[in-house]
Amino acid sequence: MADITMARLHEAMVILYAVSLVFYFFDYLYKEKRASRIAMTLLGVVWLLQTVFLSLYIIETQRFPILTLFEGIYFYAWLLVTLSLVLRIFYRFDFAVFFINIIGFIFMTIHTFAPVQIERSPVGEALVSELLLIHITFAILSYVAFSLSFVFSALHMVLYRLLKKKKWTKQWSNLPSLGQTEQGMTISILAGISLLFVSLVLGLQWAYISLEQFSLLDVKIIGSFILLIVYSILLYRHRKGALNGSSYAMAHIYAFLLLLVNFFLGSRLSEFHFWY
Repeated sequence: MADITMARLHEAMVILYAVSLVFYFFDYLYKEKRASRIAMTLLGVVWLLQTVFLSLYIIETQRFPILTLFEGIYFYAWLLVTLSLVLRIFYRFDFAVFFINIIGFIFMTIHTFAPVQIERSPVGEALVSELLLIHITFAILSYVAFSLSFVFSALHMVLYRLLKKKKWTKQWSNLPSLGQTEQGMTISILAGISLLFVSLVLGLQWAYISLEQFSLLDVKIIGSFILLIVYSILLYRHRKGALNGSSYAMAHIYAFLLLLVNFFLGSRLSEFHFWY
């Protein structure tokens, strides 16, 4: 029972860390105070849990936990979380904090679902299956966010054509404004990019510990990274003012078509992303 509880708590830490990254992404790009508070709160909970587990481990083993690679990774992840909190609270180094947390999340995931952890745990198989479940959940949530961006982009194009041809009537009065659809597109892909990144980290870890033969050149993996890059470039160009209005909406539509290709065709051609 104790092993199962510990495994669940470590999984909860990974999930909380992942969600905090999503809010840090919002805060980093738009200086959103509410997102910043949520991210800080979630990261604080992660740090508190890490500190408790680290202290209990030191008490149990009567030594400092840095003698093995497995222990070193955990201590390294704890140091990164501690450093990010210090930099955020006392120095407001948002850029550094965001990327430190990305590194910290990767190492926290490696520690929680490391092969040595799985092998020595009586709930190892459950950990592997739940890692896959979390990976799929975040992937689906990212696809939902990108789908929402597609809806906003389609609405933007409809509104743009109605206004351009001067065919605006009262029946369209409940639709959002052009500015609102553009904002909706941006918020949606912000969420989608961060969720997809988390999903890829978890998915790569699952493949590494679960599959005998695993290649980064798998069609679905390559497609997912291309998708992440395309949406990131789209967001970057919009932030720089190079992509706005109808061109921004069309870019979202094309990116969503790429997402559909990756989802259906990539799943069929993948060596382990099976589609039934």
